[in-house]
Amino acid sequence: MNEQQQINYHRIAGAIEYIKTNFKAQPNLDEIAEQVHLSPFHFQRLFSEWAGTTPKKFLQYISIEHAKRLLISQRATLLDTAFETGLSGTGRLHDLFVNIEGMTPAEYKNGGKNLFINYSFTESPFGNLIVASTLKGVCYMAFEDEEEKALNDLKSKFPNAVFQRKLDLLQQNALFVFQNDWSKPNEIRLHLKGTDFQLKVWETLLKVPMGQLSTYGNIAEQIGNSSASRAVGTAIGSNPIAFLIPCHRIIQASGKFTGYRWGTIRKTAIIGWEQAKINL
Repeated sequence: MNEQQQINYHRIAGAIEYIKTNFKAQPNLDEIAEQVHLSPFHFQRLFSEWAGTTPKKFLQYISIEHAKRLLISQRATLLDTAFETGLSGTGRLHDLFVNIEGMTPAEYKNGGKNLFINYSFTESPFGNLIVASTLKGVCYMAFEDEEEKALNDLKSKFPNAVFQRKLDLLQQNALFVFQNDWSKPNEIRLHLKGTDFQLKVWETLLKVPMGQLSTYGNIAEQIGNSSASRAVGTAIGSNPIAFLIPCHRIIQASGKFTGYRWGTIRKTAIIGWEQAKINL
């Protein structure tokens, strides 16, 4: 991200934080623009370029009442049905073609010994990303503005692996989702380090289509253990693949957007952005 893009991103993030905090008052365009020190005209144009919708529509998408309506609607339709019918909308295609492969017990226990990991840094609509891959698939994707910290966090996951800064095809295919490019969706592969329970939770998250929301309790029911909401929350919190494994679509049953390892403001931004995309 260049300097101006970073300034714009932080302005939009500030606006979203204000909307998230004050949604019950339904602030108007002038009030939101004032919070980020822009004219209403300039703010409306900048926001629409970023989100693909107006601030007013975005406010509707991320309001608690709207979240509740989405949850109620989803309860009326089986997740598996929503998963299958997602093929009818290109905005949901990438969720249907993300294939997860767990690492072997040896790879899991020895900190990635004998693994060769490529990594690269890139931009996204929600800030800078680090993305890393083994020969089998993407093993890590995280939002982080500071490259040194991003790399250190990656290495802490695989302390015994060999690292090379290189953008490979596996990473490129995964990053196409930010460009609305699903021309090769079957080539998005993930190679993840996790317990059997974590892998099951992460696979279940892929069944929550773009533009839909679910709760920790719903995910627990989907994996066949309705009493495991807390454990599900812990597994979701340890998700190593930002955005592709859509843990941002899991919210509290009350409708509140909480508990996202990359920040609740970013979570709110992604939910609103996805709603805008499928309503274009």
